[in-house]
Amino acid sequence: MHKDRFVRMMGDDIVDKSIKDGDINDQVAVDTVRQSIRDKFIADATVTIVLIGRCTWQRKHVDWEIGSSLSHTSHNPRCGLLGILLTNHPDYNADKCQISLIPPRLADNCAGENSFALISNWTNDISAIKNLIHQSFLRREMSPNNNRDQFAKNRSGHCSDGWSS
Repeated sequence: MHKDRFVRMMGDDIVDKSIKDGDINDQVAVDTVRQSIRDKFIADATVTIVLIGRCTWQRKHVDWEIGSSLSHTSHNPRCGLLGILLTNHPDYNADKCQISLIPPRLADNCAGENSFALISNWTNDISAIKNLIHQSFLRREMSPNNNRDQFAKNRSGHCSDGWSS
């Protein structure tokens, strides 16, 4: 799994605050889940790293985590945002990323030369990743676009990674 590999590769240089299977109870109110994401999982994070596989764009919890990361509240400051295209993503190593194949809220923040968020390809070069994380940290003072309605459910579409939508 890319996430576990990423965490091992980065070692003590990052703190894994990712949401794991079973951490979120979908039987409670959506607003409660969103608040839990912000207060329990990313409360003191400075940069949110989104590992982007072929179906990540469909996931409601990914959308909610990005939305929470972009919110600046009195208890939790805004996070920087970095997307990393995984090797199974159709646009991995392509010259240009198709906006429709990345999480929409992330795509909203990647437009233009001076965008709030950054997107890069997966690399095993730890110094390159550290540099991207640092650049994302510096950009968190910019104004992100968090105006999109949050997903109410997972999006549907063709996806072959074993997840249902």
